[in-house]
Amino acid sequence: MSEEPQEKSAPGETEFSHRVGERAARKLKAQRRVTQTVWSGLGMMGLVGWSVAMPTLLGVALGIWLDKHHPGGHSWTLMLLAIGLGLGCFNAWHWVAKEDREIHEQEENHHE
Repeated sequence: MSEEPQEKSAPGETEFSHRVGERAARKLKAQRRVTQTVWSGLGMMGLVGWSVAMPTLLGVALGIWLDKHHPGGHSWTLMLLAIGLGLGCFNAWHWVAKEDREIHEQEENHHE
């Protein structure tokens, strides 16, 4: 038993009823996957948060170590905090863009 909407119209089926049937099938499929979607959404938020937090914290830790062992006229901690934050944001943006692209490709393949 397939959850996919029918590709071809049945004999005597109008375009309107075909579109209504496709939408109803998509809605039923989405209702079955709601729990999975909620958990994957929460997981994605956690992954994006950690992908920003980890490089930032690693930069701060390295900066503190460098400030203790190689003191100078500038703050290694502040500089590496900014670099870690920038790298983390770039990493999160790249990952979210990749996931978005995959979702749109799946939708396009589903409609073809």
